[in-house]
This record gives sequence, structure tokens and C-alpha cells, in this order.
Amino acid sequence: MPELPEVETIAQSLNKRVRGDAIESVWLGRHREPLKSSAREISAALTGTRIVQVRRVGKHIVFDLEARIGQNGTALRQWIVHLGMTGRMLVCSPEEATPKHTHAIASLASGRELRFVDPRRFGRLSVAMKESFAGPGTEPLTISCDDFAKLFRRRRTPIKAALLNQKLLHGIGNIYADESLFRSGIRPKRQAARLTRAELDALHSAIKEVLKEAIKLGGSSVSDYVDAEGREGFFQLQHRVYLRTGQPCLVCKTPIKRFVLGGRGTHYCPKCQR
Repeated sequence: MPELPEVETIAQSLNKRVRGDAIESVWLGRHREPLKSSAREISAALTGTRIVQVRRVGKHIVFDLEARIGQNGTALRQWIVHLGMTGRMLVCSPEEATPKHTHAIASLASGRELRFVDPRRFGRLSVAMKESFAGPGTEPLTISCDDFAKLFRRRRTPIKAALLNQKLLHGIGNIYADESLFRSGIRPKRQAARLTRAELDALHSAIKEVLKEAIKLGGSSVSDYVDAEGREGFFQLQHRVYLRTGQPCLVCKTPIKRFVLGGRGTHYCPKCQR
């Protein structure tokens, strides 16, 4: 599943390519799974709007749209896209072959098409007409040290599980939880509430460092992830523990270990992380 850096990269790419364009019509496929809002709601909300900007909120791509109301009025709407496991947002020409698992096509005034493709149908499409979409949790790139520490008070779950809780911090997934815990020297199974303030400050700093580096390198292409222009990311070349089971730690040479926590493969160095 694309995590914060991958979704940020895709949102930035889409913003460069379609910002200012207008959505003239919308086609939606027959499968209901990707539609969190109804087909009628999505079509009505998108048709005839101008794309003001495309941005990321947590793991969601948000299209801020402007619709004309009457002769002089305007109304703001949002198209919210969650990519799920295999979802992709593509900017294509109408002449390009439509992939088999295409679930939505927005025809743009520029003559291009904005397509949502998702083979496994875990992605979700929805719209917001009144309240602005804020995401389920707090933004990890902007949260303060104090607010970060407060999130984990009385949390008896392992710190890795707490980091994956999107109601606490939205956007962090398996890759960046493992990498951040390694850089801060914290074992994934440590109980969140028992971490010292110094450890939480180190983790707070590591999360921001890892996410910013990953965004700069276009995310991690460890599966089939590519951005909106079909380009792979390069942060996987900087992974220090994720998917490096049995390989020597880049710091101490101890073999990286893997175990399953909450159904997720978890990677760590038994010497560097305590």
C-alpha cells in the first residue's frame, strides 16, 4: 500500500499536470467496491468543476475543486482518492488503451483523461461537498514534539502498532515505521506508554527525517508503485532494515531480523534497537 511519501509524490505530480484544468464529464465503472460515495454523488460533484489544486492528506489524494453556482457564485468541493493496495491515478490521452481494471475516468477540458485504476479494488473514491476533508489522524510532518509525545500516553500497544494506527498519525505505514524505529534505536515491540520522553523525541525526529528523505527520492518502489507519470521511486535503495532480513545491519553488521506484529512483517536490528 502506498504510504505518505508515495502518496505525496503522486499528489505533487498530479498537481503539476492537471491543476487549473476542468472536469467536463465523469465515467464510473460497474464495481461498487471503490465507491465510498455513490456514483451519482461523485458524478454530480465532479462534473463542471475546475481543479484548484491536488494535495495529500494522510494517505489520501485530495482534489480541491471549484464549481460555478449561478452567474457569479462559486462553491468548493473535494474529490478524495485512497489508492488502497494497488490503486493508481493516471493522466492519459483518450487514444491510450484503457486498462482492464479502470473504475473511474474524468474527461478534462484539455482533452486528457484522469483515470483511476485498481486491480484489487481496495482503493476508495469519495466526495466532500460541505466540510473539508481533514484525514483520520494528525499529520506526522507538522506535529510538534509535545503533541507527538501526548499521542502515546497510556498506549499499551507496541510502538510499531501505535505508529500504524491512522487515527493517531495518518500516513505512516509498514516501511516508514520500521525505518523510523531503526533510526531512533527503538525496538518495535516496546510498549508505547513506556518509552521515555527522550526516546519519543528521537522517534519524532526520525519520522520526519525518514519521510522527508523518502519524498525527496520519490518514495519506495518495493512492489508495483510508480508515480502519476509512471516513474519509480528510489528510497528503497536507502532502506536500512525493511526487507533486509538476514542481511548485515549497515551500522553494526548484526543480521537484520524479521517477525510478524499485528499481521505485518516487521524488520529490526537486535543490537542497534533496544
